[in-house]
Amino acid sequence: MTTARDRPPEEAAEDTSFARGLRVFLTIADRGEMRADELSALLDTPLSTIYRYLRTLTEFGFIERQEGGYRLGQRLHVLGAGPTVSAEELIRAADPVLGAVTEAIGETSFISRRVGLGALCLAQYPSSQPLRVSVEPGLTTSLDLGAVAHVLLAYAPDEIQDAALVNVDDRETARGRLPKIVLAGYAEDEGETFAGAVTIAVPILRDDGIIAAIAVAAPTDRATRRWVGRARQRLQTAALAIEHSLGTDGTS
Repeated sequence: MTTARDRPPEEAAEDTSFARGLRVFLTIADRGEMRADELSALLDTPLSTIYRYLRTLTEFGFIERQEGGYRLGQRLHVLGAGPTVSAEELIRAADPVLGAVTEAIGETSFISRRVGLGALCLAQYPSSQPLRVSVEPGLTTSLDLGAVAHVLLAYAPDEIQDAALVNVDDRETARGRLPKIVLAGYAEDEGETFAGAVTIAVPILRDDGIIAAIAVAAPTDRATRRWVGRARQRLQTAALAIEHSLGTDGTS
């Protein structure tokens, strides 16, 4: 019997077809390799539906069949999978930290990781204020837009940067911004990630590369320069706490 504890963490608030397909993909990514019947039981989804999602994911090269099971496909290996930290591990390590960040600075905090050429939100801790930024887990944005995407891209391999910026008008300027983000250790944008909001993002790093980005977003009228400075410092401390929880070399 599948319990709530056994279910994957990537349960989107809105149970759309896209969200269900994304959960299939992330479950395979988390566990390395799975059979269709295992996915059906774990996700409490009919086997025929699981096969439909698997067929689509296989056609796009995101997964591949291997001796009766399914694993990440060559397309993602080419794009660079990054450190092998599962979404479940990340969410578990980040959950109390996100809560502490939101408590301290009063605004919504969230964590995202790179999947292929997208920035995927894994979890958020919303602000208690009536007017607040909200970013639903499962939301994916391109790697060329916003502070979170820029942090994830800045630490990505060269081939990922090239692929992500291929359609950007001024690629030279966009590419030149990435080393500055690495040097500063954070990225910030106003209105690029969320209209009418300031977003700050900091990398979560490990010896084998970037794991994810932790971020906070606030309506522009509350995002004073003093608040931005406090938020950046708090995020950097939070990133270190998550890194320590996960272990620097992949051992917790």
